[in-house]
Amino acid sequence: MDTMSSERPINPRFDEDVHFNLVSSGPARYQAYTDKPVQYFTVVDKENGSVLGYLWADDEEAAAFEPRQAGGARAMNEGGFWLRRLRSAKERGLTSSQALAELYGNPETAGKGRPLPGSLTDAPNAAAVEALAEGQ
Repeated sequence: MDTMSSERPINPRFDEDVHFNLVSSGPARYQAYTDKPVQYFTVVDKENGSVLGYLWADDEEAAAFEPRQAGGARAMNEGGFWLRRLRSAKERGLTSSQALAELYGNPETAGKGRPLPGSLTDAPNAAAVEALAEGQ
């Protein structure tokens, strides 16, 4: 008479060593934060002129888009367009400040937003721009 064992056989694959090989580090990106002084410009909606967010950069390696909290989903979605532009600039070897200048100088952009002429200005650091986007 056969009796069923209460123990299940262990899959032999669980005894194999697992190796993780990093293929690449992903797309080139600027650092998303800095305590250094930054420049930034305002991104406004092409249709109604409302503020969607702010694009900032330091002199060398940090740049990001800060969506305006009051801009809701439209501002958040717009961030994807600006982040792709920043990645493209990084891949082409531009410093973050060169990327900022290029993007500010191009009023005809894909997406819903465009740089607000005359809005390029200075901030003490990225946190100041983030606070502006949050409405503080």
